Amino acid sequence: LVVFVEQAQRRIPVQYAKRMIGRRSYGGTSTYIPLKVNQAGVIPVIFASSLLYIPALIVQFSGSTAGWAQWISRNMTKGDHPIYMAAYFLLIVFFAFFYVAISFNPEEVSDNMKKYGGFIPGIRAGRPTAEYLSYVLNRITWPGALYLGLIALVPTVAIAIFNGSNGNFPLGGTSILIIVGVGLETVKQIESQLQQRNYEGFLR
Repeated sequence: LVVFVEQAQRRIPVQYAKRMIGRRSYGGTSTYIPLKVNQAGVIPVIFASSLLYIPALIVQFSGSTAGWAQWISRNMTKGDHPIYMAAYFLLIVFFAFFYVAISFNPEEVSDNMKKYGGFIPGIRAGRPTAEYLSYVLNRITWPGALYLGLIALVPTVAIAIFNGSNGNFPLGGTSILIIVGVGLETVKQIESQLQQRNYEGFLR
C-alpha cells in the first residue's frame, strides 16, 4: 500500500503552442505536470510528532502538579491514548496541507506555462489555470493526508489492541514511510545511471 500510494500521481496534460521563427517551428509538444498524491512525503508525520512532544516537555521542565499538567501527563504522553491519537491524526492532516501549500505554488506554475506558450487543454491560461491546479491539488491532497495519518496510527492502534508496549515494536509508521521512500529513490537513481550508460554507448 505504501509503495502504491508513494508512486501514485495525477498527471495534468500540458500542450505547448507551435511557433514559427524564421523557417523553423518551435513547440507543439505535449507533456504533463505530475502531482503526487503524497506530495508532502514523511514531513507532516515528523512535524506532528515533534509538536505533540512539546506539552510533555513543558510539564517535565516545569515540574508543575497543577490541573493542566496532570491532564497533559494523563492524555498527551501515552501514544495509545485516544486524545493523543486524535490530535496526532489531525496534526498530520493539517501539516500535509500546510506543506503542500508552501512547496507548490499554482500561480507560479501557471505564469511559467503562460510565458513559454503552454496551456492545459480546455483551461484558459493565467488565473483559470492557477485555480484549476489549486483545485486538483486540494482534491488529491485529501487522500494523501488521510493515508499518512492512517499509516502513522496503524502501529499505535495495533499496540493498543494487542496490549503491547511501544518499546517492543520495531517499526513505526514513520519508519515504514522512510524505508519505502529511500528504497524507491535508490531504484530510481540506479535506473537513471543505467540509462545514462546505455545512452553513452548508443551515441558512440
